[in-house]
Amino acid sequence: MAKKKAAKKPAKKKSTAKRKPNAAFMKPMNPSASLSAVIGGNAMPRTEVTKKIWAYIKRNNLQDKKNRRMINADDKLKPVFGGKSQVSMFEMTKLVNKHLK
Repeated sequence: MAKKKAAKKPAKKKSTAKRKPNAAFMKPMNPSASLSAVIGGNAMPRTEVTKKIWAYIKRNNLQDKKNRRMINADDKLKPVFGGKSQVSMFEMTKLVNKHLK
């Protein structure tokens, strides 16, 4: 009994078209008063809100030293985080979205 070799599949071609950004992410959102204290009061897309929050976290050294996935809240971030003193970076986006209209 001879073994048959499996035929190699041709490699898939990558499309050359650029990805279009999702319109829902690019829609300007208005931040709540507590979130405005951190990122400013102008309407901006969710992606920009996330960038500004991360810039604030890095600038104020709010990432936990041992577990970098955890964010320590300061006085400005505590109301945004629902009164919690520490949240994970994944939970942070969920909590921030509650402050966008």
